[in-house]
Amino acid sequence: MKPRWENLAFATAAVFVALAFTSLVLVTAGASPFEAYWYMLKGSLGSWSKISDVLVAWVPLLLATAGLLITFAAGLWNIGVEGQIVLGGIFTTWVLRLLQDSTLSPAFILILAIAAGALGGALWAALAGVLKVFGGVNEIFGGLGLDFVAVALTLWLIFGPWKRPGIGSMSGTEPFPKELWLPTIPGSRLSLWALFIGLVSIAIVYFLLSGTYFGLKLKAVGKNPRAAYLLGIPTTRYLMMAFVLSGLFAGLAGAVQVTAVYHRLIPAISSGYGWLGLMVSMLINFQPAWAAPVTFFFAALNIGSIQLPIVLKLDSSLSGVLQGALVLSFLLMGGVRQRWLKKHQQEASDD
Repeated sequence: MKPRWENLAFATAAVFVALAFTSLVLVTAGASPFEAYWYMLKGSLGSWSKISDVLVAWVPLLLATAGLLITFAAGLWNIGVEGQIVLGGIFTTWVLRLLQDSTLSPAFILILAIAAGALGGALWAALAGVLKVFGGVNEIFGGLGLDFVAVALTLWLIFGPWKRPGIGSMSGTEPFPKELWLPTIPGSRLSLWALFIGLVSIAIVYFLLSGTYFGLKLKAVGKNPRAAYLLGIPTTRYLMMAFVLSGLFAGLAGAVQVTAVYHRLIPAISSGYGWLGLMVSMLINFQPAWAAPVTFFFAALNIGSIQLPIVLKLDSSLSGVLQGALVLSFLLMGGVRQRWLKKHQQEASDD
């Protein structure tokens, strides 16, 4: 079997396994699988307004995934990406609050705010990098700890220094003036500027990892840090750069959430895109070329699942079941494929 057809066969099998598992869950819940899938499809791509909602969710997910691909290339599990998105939102909100009454033009304030968001994410990721590289703290534990700190910091700001006048509300801080929102297409929530940021970011990551010496050296560090060091690659510097660049894109996701989606800081500003980005990265086997279409598919699942409680009285978290099943199925089929190849090669060598 040729490698391309072989990969397609195992990928198709993984999709069928995921759909079969999700269908079993639906049947157990007393719902028709075909009806549920149809409403999810209709709820995500059935009209322009639905498609624009999918694109709104797609941008921050694409940005989070873009950042994660850099750390994965370096052999790092950047579990702290959720906190980096949150810090991006905090830094963006801070600059907008600081400058909203100034005489600067709204466009310039937005540029500064988005840049501050990227900086906030990068600094939070750099802290995780310092814990890993210089403190010997596993990046998974360090990242998780920083995620909790970021969430606590958000709640303190919303209910403390940045609370709405006279009240503290889970709905977030006071909304910013409309001139400090990223412009949207009339009749939708979609900002072409946010879409531009997302597409340019994934293009940069693709070029960085596929067409530069930096990407080649980063992958060398990820494959074998000791061998890379012996070959003259400064592994410590590359690990830190991987964290910082990943945090930069995650911070941009937080900035987009504040300036283009919620127009304020809310407790759940990350919307779980960091965790979802981790699943997407594993699903695409850390290949940047597949990031855009697969993140779009996951964003469509999230938006389409909103129809399930409305129409079928099912919990919208079913999309999370399908997403998790897809990732686990692909990982399972990847293991089956490796065993099949090993057996096939063994038989060939025996002949």
